[in-house]
Amino acid sequence: MLYLSNQDYIAILNHALLGLPNEACGLIAGKVEADKKYIKKVYMLTNIDESNEHFSMEPKEQLAAVKDMRANNFTLIGNFHSHPESPSRPSEEDKRLAFDSTVDYLILSLENIETPILKAFLIDEGKNVREEQIEIVQ
Repeated sequence: MLYLSNQDYIAILNHALLGLPNEACGLIAGKVEADKKYIKKVYMLTNIDESNEHFSMEPKEQLAAVKDMRANNFTLIGNFHSHPESPSRPSEEDKRLAFDSTVDYLILSLENIETPILKAFLIDEGKNVREEQIEIVQ
């Protein structure tokens, strides 16, 4: 189970809306206690691909985020990206590029901009996808 603050959810949503028409992306970090993952910090990164169908995170921003995680004793929990025109589920490219089966892949669908949908997924080495529950907390 993932726990995400409402404030961080709004930040991810705003980052995705500002990135339109392209995909937006970033990293999530926090604390892990058994099967509970508490997202404590969200890192908004630049999609250097400037595409509405795929993303690549800016390397210097990624490095700065990892350094900040270490400084704060946070664990990398995963990453997020938006799907401006498609549902909140991993595309074939998302599955192909999912190299770490221990992290969560969050996808925010803006297909219906009035009702954005955020979901989290675990993708194993065989590229099998399992949805993980997210609870947005105050």
